[in-house]
Amino acid sequence: MSRKPNAAADFSVTDEVVRFDGVSMRYGDGPQVLRDLDFMLKPGSFHFITGPSGAGKTTLLRLISLAARPSQGRLEVFGQDVSRLTPKTRPALRRRIGVVFQELLLLDHLSVFDNAALPLRISGRRAPNYRNDVAELLSWVGLGGRMDSMPETLAGGEKQRLAIARAVVNRPEILLADEPTGNVDHEMALRLFRLFVELNRLGATVLIATHDQDLVARSNRPTLHLDQGRMTVRPAPGQGAGLA
Repeated sequence: MSRKPNAAADFSVTDEVVRFDGVSMRYGDGPQVLRDLDFMLKPGSFHFITGPSGAGKTTLLRLISLAARPSQGRLEVFGQDVSRLTPKTRPALRRRIGVVFQELLLLDHLSVFDNAALPLRISGRRAPNYRNDVAELLSWVGLGGRMDSMPETLAGGEKQRLAIARAVVNRPEILLADEPTGNVDHEMALRLFRLFVELNRLGATVLIATHDQDLVARSNRPTLHLDQGRMTVRPAPGQGAGLA
C-alpha cells in the first residue's frame, strides 16, 4: 500500500470531488428515494453513510459511481456535471472510482487473481507489472491461498473480500463501498477497515455505507445520515479507539 494515488488526479479546477446541488432521485414513476440533497465531499475526506434500510444509501452510491443520473438537481463528480457526460467521456471518469456494491458482480469465468486484477487490465497495464501488487493485496484480504480458485468455490465472506480487493487494486481516487464488512467476521472487518483507512491516507476520498454502528462510533469519522431520502451531516463522534 505504498504507492501514491493515480497521477491523473487533478483538482486544480475544483477542490471538491463530489457536489450535490438540490439532487433528488426516483426510479420511474415511484416515490422519491432521495430528496433535495445539498452537500459536497473534499478530496481525501472519509465519511460513513448511515440510515435505516430503504433510506437511499445504495442509491446515493449509485449516483456518485455514475451508475445512475439524478432525476432533479445537479451532480458534479471531479468537477464535471454528470448529466453532460457522453458515452466517450464517462468511462475515463468511471475508472477513477472504485466501487464495492452488495451484488459484488464477480466474473465467474475469471480466477480470483484475474477478478482482482481486472481494473488494472482495463487500464492497460501488463500482468508482469502488477502481478506482485495483486498477490500482496489478495494476501492482505486473506485470499493469498485462493488466487487460482474460481469465484463459485468461494464462501460468501471470501467473495466479499475479493470484491473489495478488486475495488481498491487500482488505487482509486474515490472509493465507494456498500456494506463492505457485512459478510465477514469482526476481526476481518477491522482489517478491511484499516485497508480503507490506508487508502484514505494515500489521498483517496472514501465513502462507506454501513449499518455497523459500533464500527462508526469507534472509527471517529463523520457520517452522512439518510432518513426517508433526506440527509443530516453528523460530525465525528470523537471516540476514536485507535481504528484510524
